[in-house]
Amino acid sequence: MIAQAYTQMKTIRDLLRFSVSQFNQAGLYFGHGSTNAYDEAAYLILKTLHLPLDQLEPFLDARLTETECKHVLNVIQRRVDDRIPAAYLTHEAWLGEYSFYVDERVIIPRSFIAELLQTQFAPWITNPDTIGNALDLCTGSGCLAILMAHAFENAQIDAADISTHALAVAHKNLQDYELTQRIELIESDLFSTLQGRRYDLIVSNPPYVNAESMQRLPPEYRYEPHAALASGSDGLDATRIILQQAAQHLTDSGILVVEIGHNRTELEQAFPELPFTWLETSAGNEFVFLLEENQLPHQHT
Repeated sequence: MIAQAYTQMKTIRDLLRFSVSQFNQAGLYFGHGSTNAYDEAAYLILKTLHLPLDQLEPFLDARLTETECKHVLNVIQRRVDDRIPAAYLTHEAWLGEYSFYVDERVIIPRSFIAELLQTQFAPWITNPDTIGNALDLCTGSGCLAILMAHAFENAQIDAADISTHALAVAHKNLQDYELTQRIELIESDLFSTLQGRRYDLIVSNPPYVNAESMQRLPPEYRYEPHAALASGSDGLDATRIILQQAAQHLTDSGILVVEIGHNRTELEQAFPELPFTWLETSAGNEFVFLLEENQLPHQHT
């Protein structure tokens, strides 16, 4: 048992080596912040011991108390035996330099839109100060809404989600960032309760996992809310509605930015008439598209 290993553990170096071995032996899946066993083990050890997350080296040979060792090994055991994602064990997830509270009520933040917000969507947005109203649709933990508030300092932002549980987590994050006055949380099934509201910018990281992929998800993903992942047989159910209704909620010069996972080919086949602009991310240009208001379908009444 992992929990009994504390009698052999003296230092953080011991714990790190042991944890990496356990993670590799268990065949854990890494996709919620870390990409490998070493980084995840280092993060969980440093976080559990309340040490700076960017300073492993000075503490590697620090000796641990028995209580500290047991505490770390308990976290490692839960990660291995229960396959709980690290972010749910620590109630913390990072997007760039921003940290967010998370628990099982929300999907763990991971979005290419976060890195794109660092450039404030230039050149499509030429003057960030002119963004007066913005929407984060399917906000989850509120992470993208918070990043938008930092990127567009004059914007009032709506953050909408169908889940009241997710909105409760988002509220905690808004409080942590002192943004409750600039970001309004709205319970809404996509645009359903946003009638009459128009925005200069809409971003969305909606559910986009197709049925076949849902069947194959690693155990770690099954801790996340099903409704935040699944989006019909082809993964495009939510995106279809967004594309059909977004124009009604954009200002004349507004833009829509949506993340769609690995569905670029399916999306282009489903909407061959739309001139998608695919944005370059650290993983390529397959995952996030941009459309301007005048490029979107308009519903005539």
